[in-house]
Amino acid sequence: MGEKSKSGGCCGWFIAFLILALVVGAIVYTVKKKIGHSHSDKPLPVPGPPGAIDQKYSSALKTSMQFFDIQKSGKLTDNKISWRGDSALKDGSQANLDLSKGMYDAGDHMKFGFPMAFTATVLSWAILEYGDQMDAVGQLEPAKDSLKWITDYLINAHPSPNVLYIQVGNPVSDHKCWDRPESMTEPRPLTQINASSPGSDVAAETAAAMASASLVFKKSDSTYSSTLLKHAKELFTFADKNRGIYSETIPDVATYYNSTGYGDELLWAASWLYHATDDDSYLKYVTGQNGEDYAQWGSPTWFSWDNKLAGTQVLLSRLSFFKAKDISSSYGSGLQNYRKSAEAVMCGLLPDSPTATQSRTDKGLIWVSEWNALQHPVASAFLAAIYSDYMLTSQTAKLKCDSSSYSPLDLRDFAKSQADYVLGKNPMHMSFLVGYGDKYPQFVHHRGASIPADAKTGCKDGFQWLDSADPNPNVATGALVGGPFLNETFIDSRNNSMQTEPSTYNSAVIVGLLSSLVTTSSIAQSLK
Repeated sequence: MGEKSKSGGCCGWFIAFLILALVVGAIVYTVKKKIGHSHSDKPLPVPGPPGAIDQKYSSALKTSMQFFDIQKSGKLTDNKISWRGDSALKDGSQANLDLSKGMYDAGDHMKFGFPMAFTATVLSWAILEYGDQMDAVGQLEPAKDSLKWITDYLINAHPSPNVLYIQVGNPVSDHKCWDRPESMTEPRPLTQINASSPGSDVAAETAAAMASASLVFKKSDSTYSSTLLKHAKELFTFADKNRGIYSETIPDVATYYNSTGYGDELLWAASWLYHATDDDSYLKYVTGQNGEDYAQWGSPTWFSWDNKLAGTQVLLSRLSFFKAKDISSSYGSGLQNYRKSAEAVMCGLLPDSPTATQSRTDKGLIWVSEWNALQHPVASAFLAAIYSDYMLTSQTAKLKCDSSSYSPLDLRDFAKSQADYVLGKNPMHMSFLVGYGDKYPQFVHHRGASIPADAKTGCKDGFQWLDSADPNPNVATGALVGGPFLNETFIDSRNNSMQTEPSTYNSAVIVGLLSSLVTTSSIAQSLK
């Protein structure tokens, strides 16, 4: 009896100790989770010039940049892609315009102005924030060259203040063909918006592209920069004074790039014009009634070719991080609304946040849409990286998400997690960036990549290459394909355009994300 009683006492004490240890461990874990990386409220050191290069992201960045060359239309100079050649040299000729440049949208031969302008805006933003990091791995000049290829086209597409050509090609006839761009014979009609057929969304996005690009070229080519800024101002005025959704004005475009509204583009364009000009009228525009009408303050949204609100919120947060003392107090509350909205976006992205979005795969990829699924996680990660660097450079120690706090490194870890998933750290063990890693899609939905460069095929007989069981003869290096389904599966089939078709705007967001991760450096406190 005595021995048994002794044994029971020891067991009871052991269980009590074990429970206490578990409770203490849980408390420590919860506290660590709440305070993020940093164990104090002291800000992390401000990074200096670009530091050590992360070779994984450097290699991926160099790969991703090549898809812009693959997508170029027109007379190719210094062509680096062996299976590409001159194409669409007569685009715009029926209007006595040279619209031969620009980039094809995806795996087809359409030039859609709305997503192409977005591509230019995001690429400009990436260069402005991370140009020094791009330069450290030899990618700044290629990025600027690709940007200029688009902006040259956009300048020519805007022949007068209230006219903007927003499409080259007819998507119906274009999609009835499967041919190489160098040999296409299908009609290339032009579509325009004007004062009687307005499109505030596409006009304002083009204004944003021009304004942001004017900052990119301000030091290297001031004349070109001034030209871009002139067009940006005219386009913004046109967009603002002639309100209308372009896909309602021109219903035929709605099948491919239907716009859900123009308010976000107006705010986005005005924000970029403020950065380009320091003209307070643009700041008044975004913080006044237009902000009240369109900003959706406090309601997180997904950054994409169609919705620019999250990007606008992050971009305007830059002012409260770095220029708060220089800005009139009359704009202060409006800017704080954008900053708080940007914080809500960030809190939604952080996986451990109390307000974390549930729009994720089991392995943590942000997942919003089965069509082109990777656009949203990559774009979100790009914004998170920028916001993290704003915090680091301004020595802002904490981001509050309800009762929890997170550091800039938590945002950077999220950005890395999305990039790493894209580059192969996923259940499929596949890189979705074509040409990167040992395993990537072989049946990319892309005409030029699928047809041998020496093939003599026309519009209809080219479909044999769409249906071919052989992998693409040409590698669409740098293409970011659509990506996985929610259940984290991927069907590598040329006919599965939902998952295997790349897009030029996907390339802009992945270039931005990888540029942010290739090394670390402080963010310039002014974009000028």
